Amino acid sequence: QVHLVESGGGLVQAGGSLRLSCAASGRTFSSYVMGWFRQAPGKEREFVVAISASGGSTYYAHSVKGRFTISRDNAANTVYLQLNSLKPEDTAVYYCAAVSSQKPITIWTISEYDFDSWGQGTQVTVSS
Repeated sequence: QVHLVESGGGLVQAGGSLRLSCAASGRTFSSYVMGWFRQAPGKEREFVVAISASGGSTYYAHSVKGRFTISRDNAANTVYLQLNSLKPEDTAVYYCAAVSSQKPITIWTISEYDFDSWGQGTQVTVSS
């Protein structure tokens, strides 16, 4: 497992942008598939996006495709989530998650149950 710490959340007006960061501990960050999930008040946690260990493949939830962009810097042990054109319905706690790429998973079918390391979350609030 890996220790994850998210940052970058905050309050923004609709149409605005934020960049979330997730810093990971350990020397094997480049071997982890990374994902972002979010949970709004009273709702279940939902998948947002995943990125392969190399960063060469990404998979987005339909609700954020075209507005959010995931990237990773394996040298810095960090994964980023750029949130653009934010909407009030994007308000949620955003969680970073990791799972070893040695597990038999693909990012196109991955779910929260595949991930075994989670950050504490960072709040994103979008005002209308």
